[in-house]
Formats: sequence, C-alpha cells, structure tokens
Amino acid sequence: MSSAALTLPRRFASLVKFEHTIFALPFAYVGAFLSVDGYPGTANLVWITLAMAGARTLAMALNRLVDAEIDARNPRTAGREIPAGILSRGQVWGLCAAALVLYLVAVFQLDPIVRWLWPIPVAMFVVYPYLKRLTWLCHLWLGACTGLAPVGAWLAVTGSAPWEAWALFAAQGLWVAGFDLFYSLFDLEHDRAAGLKSWAVRFGERGVFVGARVFHCAAVALLAAVGVGLGSNAFYWIGVAAVAALLVYEHSIVRPGDLRRLDAAFFTVNGVISVVFFVFVVLATTVT
Repeated sequence: MSSAALTLPRRFASLVKFEHTIFALPFAYVGAFLSVDGYPGTANLVWITLAMAGARTLAMALNRLVDAEIDARNPRTAGREIPAGILSRGQVWGLCAAALVLYLVAVFQLDPIVRWLWPIPVAMFVVYPYLKRLTWLCHLWLGACTGLAPVGAWLAVTGSAPWEAWALFAAQGLWVAGFDLFYSLFDLEHDRAAGLKSWAVRFGERGVFVGARVFHCAAVALLAAVGVGLGSNAFYWIGVAAVAALLVYEHSIVRPGDLRRLDAAFFTVNGVISVVFFVFVVLATTVT
C-alpha cells in the first residue's frame, strides 16, 4: 500500500484523536457486562464497538468543523487539521457521513429499542460545539454525551435501562466533566479574550479545582451506588476503590498555580482509570 493511501486515514485519526477513545469505550463495555452480570456475547461487543467508533468519530469531526475558526485563532489549536489546511472541510464532511453510516449500521444490529433512540446522541453531538459560546455548563453537556456510552450499551444488550444504568451514565458523565474542567485551563486566557464560556473563565483556576473535586467525588459515589444496587462482589468494589485512588492521585499532581503535570493528569491517568475499572468489572461479572 502506498504512503499516499495511508496519509488520509492517519490524518483522520489525528483529527478525531482516535487514542482518546479509551475514555469512553471501556465504559460502554462496562455497561454491557453489568447489564447481564456476565459475558454479553461477542456479536454484541463487536457491534457496540463499531457503534462507538462511528458515534465518537462523528462527534469529534463535527466539533472540529464547528470550531475551525476558533481553533485558527488559538495558538494551541491553530495546527489542527482544518485550520492548518491539512484536511479540507469537504474531506471532514465526508468523514462525518461515513461515521454516521457506520454508527447506523451497527445500531441496527443491536436491540430494537436503540433503533428508535439513535438520533438522540447525534443531536447532542451537534449541539455540544456551540455551547462554549453560550454557557460555562458546556462541560456537563460533554459529560452527558460520553455518559451515553454505558447506558446505551446496557440498552443495546437488554433493551432496558434500570436506575443502575442511569447511575452509571451520571458517574461517567461527572468523571468526564471533571477532567474536562482541568482541560479548560489550557485555553483559559484565549477563551477570556475571545469571549468564550467555560468553567475556568467563570470561576477561575481555583474554581476549576473545586468543581473537579466535587464532580469526581460524586462520580465515585455513583459507582458505589451501582455496586449496591446490583449486589456486586468484591472485584467490583476493588475497581471502585482503584478509581477513587487514581482520582486522588490525579488531583495530587496538579494544583492551582502548578499545572506542569496537567497533560499527565488529563491523558494518562484518565486512560488508566477507564481500563482498570473495566478489568475489575469483567472479573466481577465473569469469575465465580
């Protein structure tokens, strides 16, 4: 295969930050395993994976399209594919179309209920990029978008969503919203100058740390509530304890006035959290 044939896929992968899939995909699997308290079946996992890939690619590509002009004015993001001219808008719209098709094909292989609900995530993806122009609560909307992963997988496997599924939705949503507050610190000065809204702009650096701590404490409490509701075993509770410990570590390596390790807190620790929790959920639901 020629290098030219590989260039476009690589550029698309960079555009949508394919490596960040690790923040949501393991939680989709968590929802699938907990929904049946066991192995949800290979076919379900394959179609959930493809649906997640399509949905997340669509969400990220739409975000890049809507934010292209803002990204071009921000030194941190000016090198992104659209403002830098590496990808054209037409190419990215083509990626959106392909991602939507993949998402729909996968959704229609899963429980019939999700065939009716598929427009909801798409509508949320479309709305999200505009919210930073309107409200500092945009981080919670992003959290809700990602929180659809576990509850959507739960519905996709069983056709129902008990309160534990919605508690899992809220737990992931608050976890993501919490670390997105940290992420907003990267652009604090630019956002202030551009008149954009964020938690950091509204409450300042210290407000970000307070908000993230509250969100992350609530996320752990909700994971614990899920364990109580499902009568989960020791493996699940070890997973919850591991999440709590990793979040404590995340908050210990970044402090107001000292953001040198913010990249590590955002990317590395949160990726570890999702994988570790998924591993313990697999053990909790499959080891007897």
